[in-house]
Amino acid sequence: MRIQQIGKPFLSLALALSLSTAAFAEDIKLSIAGTWPAKHFGTEIMENMVKEIEAADVGLTAKYFPASQLGSGEELIEDAIRGNVDMVQAFVYAQTDPRLEVLNLPAMVTTFDELKAVYGNPESKLNTILSGIMADHGLVSLGLVGEGLIGIVASEKPTDHAGFGDKGVNIRVWSSDIAKKTVESIGYRSTTMNWAEVLPALQSGVIDGAICCTPEWAYTTFAVADIGKYYIPVNTFIEASSLYASQKTWDKMNDEQRGVVKAAAEKAASSAIDKAWERSQGFMDQMVESGYEILDYTPEERAAMVAHIKENVWPELAGIIGQDIMDELIAE
Repeated sequence: MRIQQIGKPFLSLALALSLSTAAFAEDIKLSIAGTWPAKHFGTEIMENMVKEIEAADVGLTAKYFPASQLGSGEELIEDAIRGNVDMVQAFVYAQTDPRLEVLNLPAMVTTFDELKAVYGNPESKLNTILSGIMADHGLVSLGLVGEGLIGIVASEKPTDHAGFGDKGVNIRVWSSDIAKKTVESIGYRSTTMNWAEVLPALQSGVIDGAICCTPEWAYTTFAVADIGKYYIPVNTFIEASSLYASQKTWDKMNDEQRGVVKAAAEKAASSAIDKAWERSQGFMDQMVESGYEILDYTPEERAAMVAHIKENVWPELAGIIGQDIMDELIAE
């Protein structure tokens, strides 16, 4: 009896600690940082995701901060690693890990069906690879948002736009060896340039164009400002962002909370893909109405370009991404 009496305070203390820990796990406020502009269609999708998380009534509240209010994509990934932000919607730059260049793999996706299968399927090889890389850095991958296929905006008409010879056009590429190799392989000259410099550089003639944009971005950024004359839907890269969480935040959640966040994020990513694709043709039409000429490809020309990139660019990428990752993607 004496032993039992001594044990009661310890049992009470253990129970109190257990209840305290459970209460803490159920009372989490998520700060979700994003880079989409406030009026971007994706912002509404993210706000709906927040509502869905809170409506699940599992002890989670959340607030979405759009338009890079909490930092740029480059900054947010570092903040998430440190646990300074809980969740992020942003493009994942490869400065953290060169293997993240897998998101820039050219000609991996060229149609909407492929976009849904590769980006929209959480079980796809690309999503599986990305999850592993992110986990190595203390991040939890929750969904890939393939916002759309991107093309080239140009003020000068390229020579033989569907061929592979010198096009006589110098275009901006973002800071990616893969992007540079790809556009040069199909005949463009390239200049690496930050996005903030593109519009003034194109206006002043420093560059002749830029690979950068879905039809929506091309219209709303360039055509409405009467900059550029041509849009070439090369569709070799994806305008994409990722939804991911800090592992530090993830560890504070219980299984039910994790399940709610994961389901809501996957739904948001899928909705963004569908919405972006639905809007694409309308913005192509608006570009034409504004005076742009669309330099498109026939199915045969597009197939030839894809084959050319895979034959001439992909073999060089193993040294950047890793041969094991390339082998997995090629196998799929």
